[in-house]
Amino acid sequence: MAKEENDQSFEEDVRKNLGLLEETFAQLKVLELLSEETDACSVFLTIHSGAGGTEACDWVSMLYRMYTRWAEKRGFSTDVLDILEVEGGIKSVTVQINGSYAFGYMKTETGVHRLVRISPFDSNARRHTSFASVFCSPVLDDTIEVDIKTEDLRVDTYRAGGAGGQHVNKTDSAVRLTHLPTGIVVQCQNERSQFKNKAFAMKVLRSRLYEYYKAEQDREREKNAAEKKDISWGNQIRSYTFQPYTLVKDHRTKLEIGNVQAVMDGGIDPFIEEFLKQSWLLKKKHGDQGSDR
Repeated sequence: MAKEENDQSFEEDVRKNLGLLEETFAQLKVLELLSEETDACSVFLTIHSGAGGTEACDWVSMLYRMYTRWAEKRGFSTDVLDILEVEGGIKSVTVQINGSYAFGYMKTETGVHRLVRISPFDSNARRHTSFASVFCSPVLDDTIEVDIKTEDLRVDTYRAGGAGGQHVNKTDSAVRLTHLPTGIVVQCQNERSQFKNKAFAMKVLRSRLYEYYKAEQDREREKNAAEKKDISWGNQIRSYTFQPYTLVKDHRTKLEIGNVQAVMDGGIDPFIEEFLKQSWLLKKKHGDQGSDR
């Protein structure tokens, strides 16, 4: 129309709409890679500090901020289910991120994340390496069954603790559940009601057990598959280097981003998308090889 009428005023609108269409198309292409049963679910995200003391706890705080920023950018809501705050940071935290396909995206983040920087806690300004583990599991709906026998469960109650404020309670309202056959432990202290904390903890336990049994089935079914050596939920999935240069490198896909601050502000989509793409290609390749046999 603009060309026929020789009206260049349409150009700005056309460019704007084209940009929006390209962005929508890119998002849909990624969603096409998320076809597993639980991909569309919300997600339980747990971050634990590793070796490194106060430095590692500060690293957990940084990762927690990174993931909540990522969630905010997508319009997802977050609920803290359990948090253990210590001097200098967070020892561990479990967050429920609510949004369509939250688990499908976040499952790519499971693994150990490594930080390299000049420690702000070191008076000699030496470079330190810290580790934190990230684990993601889906928020299951009622259509997905996970059998939990009463005799397999140990329930402990305790007084909620932390750095203060809303996380400190005067009653034994916090709940810890231990699944004896697998050794999986979950806890919740966010609510002041013991009943509510137990209900939230059971939701997290169902989710963890689902992932546990699914991983066992996957290992049995694909123990000889080549892709397990190339891409897996390995120990160290990503390194974040602040000094002497800035670089975030994913060790599974080899993707590197030099703007570490943008990543820490929630810009992790390139890593998520690249891992999903490479995983899909490897699965497709393996499937094609299987059909040839």
